[in-house]
Amino acid sequence: MEAVINQPKKDYCEPMHTCEHILNQTMVRMFGCPRSMNAHIEKKKSKCDYILAEAPTEAQIVELTNKVNDIIEQHLPVTIDFMQKKDAARLVDLSKLPVDATETLRIIRIGDYDNCACIGQHVGNTSELGRFEIISHDFENCRWRVRFKLV
Repeated sequence: MEAVINQPKKDYCEPMHTCEHILNQTMVRMFGCPRSMNAHIEKKKSKCDYILAEAPTEAQIVELTNKVNDIIEQHLPVTIDFMQKKDAARLVDLSKLPVDATETLRIIRIGDYDNCACIGQHVGNTSELGRFEIISHDFENCRWRVRFKLV
C-alpha cells in the first residue's frame, strides 16, 4: 500500500525554509521555547515569531547567529523519512499538525540536529544555505520577532 501524505501548500524557498528549521531548533535549545508560532518564509528575507518571557540580549542574539551558522557549516544532510503519526509523536512535536493531516507524516531531518514534521521543500545539505544573518528583531507582549536572510 502506498503512503498518502498532504501536499505542500506553497512553494517555499528551499534554503530559507531549511534555515528556518535550524533556527527553530536553535531557539528551542537556547531558550527552551517552542518552535516559531508564526513564520513567513521568502527568498530575500524571512521572519519568525517566538514566545519568550523576555527579549534576548544582544549577546544572546550574537550567540544564536553563531550557533545557526555553526550548524550550517557542518554540511549536514537533510533527509526525509515517512512514518505513522503514532511513531512520529515520539520524535517530534505534533501540536501544530492540521486536523486534516494524513496518518503518514513526512519527517525532515537535518543531520542529528533537528527532526520536524513538514511538507515544505528543503535543500539536500546545509552546505547549500549560505550564511545566516539577523536583519532586525523586536519584542512586544512576550513575542520576539526575528527577521533574517541568507547571504
